[in-house]
Order: sequence, then structure tokens, then C-alpha cells
Amino acid sequence: MDMAGERRRRVWRRVVIVWALVVAVAGGLTLWMQDSTEPQGPYVWENTDPEETPDLPPCPTPEEGGAVLCAYAEVD
Repeated sequence: MDMAGERRRRVWRRVVIVWALVVAVAGGLTLWMQDSTEPQGPYVWENTDPEETPDLPPCPTPEEGGAVLCAYAEVD
């Protein structure tokens, strides 16, 4: 094979190696970033009583002439 064919093959081999490295690094970063966004454990369930009414925050008061609309609904 001539010199140009061997050189072309070497260039393509290097391109494929660089592409494989970029894919591996990007995949690792994706997994690392995905794990870092999830909340830290331990995970627990909160026990609630359906008969008990929840503590609702008070409605805000209008300041400097602003209008405030506050509505709470009870879901059965």
C-alpha cells in the first residue's frame, strides 16, 4: 500500500480512538451529574392521619394597597 493510504488509515484510527474516549468521558460525566442531583437519603415515609386537618399558613395581608387572594380547599 502506498504512503498516502497508510497515513489515511492512521488518521482514521486516531479519530476513532478520540471519538471513543469522548463518548466514554461524556457518559461518565452524565452518570456522575445525574447522581449528584438526587437528594441524599435516608428516605422515609411520613405518617399522616386523614381525619386530621393540616396546619395551613395564614393568608398574607395586603401591604401598600395591594390585593391578596387566599383560598384553601379541603379534598376528601
